[in-house]
Amino acid sequence: MPTQPLSRYLLSEAYNNAWADHRLLRACGALSQAAFEDATRTSFFPSIRYTLNHNLTTQRFYLDALWRDWRGEPPHPDYGTFFEPEEPYADCATLWQAQRESDDSLIAYCAGLTDDMLDTLVAIDRGDKVQRDTRQRLLAHLFQHQIHHRGQVHAMLAGTPVEPPQLDEFYSSGEADLRAQDFAELGWTEEQVWPAKKR
Repeated sequence: MPTQPLSRYLLSEAYNNAWADHRLLRACGALSQAAFEDATRTSFFPSIRYTLNHNLTTQRFYLDALWRDWRGEPPHPDYGTFFEPEEPYADCATLWQAQRESDDSLIAYCAGLTDDMLDTLVAIDRGDKVQRDTRQRLLAHLFQHQIHHRGQVHAMLAGTPVEPPQLDEFYSSGEADLRAQDFAELGWTEEQVWPAKKR
């Protein structure tokens, strides 16, 4: 039975990453500023704002390395600049826009991949050492990292007046109606995200 290439699966993960960010940040956008930046919540990071900023800056960090490798450029010489300040966005609206731009960049990157490119080693200068991992490993790590911290924000939302959004309606073909509004807001179609197999 023919299967989709692994690179196509990674692209679907990039779409899922953007879709989940869109749905989560739309919910967070309904919070008051005080609830968004409240530093008394129990989680890995102390607030929704901090956690969402961390997800964005970390995604930018890995994307910078991946795109530099793609262009044949050396690793960024100072990785710390991606995390200074740790919370570059004070409000949800500006953070949401910045996250959307980063998510679009990740989709564009994955859209250009083919399976024979996934074992290429990507270098990341971490100051005291140079990390080298394959594109496949770095992307898998990035997707898992983002899911992990989105889950924390989801849990923190449960302690606010805003209902946490459901984030597990992406893959099933029979649930297209549940994501139709989100896809329309993102400018996507089902065919774009899930193209028919070529025979």
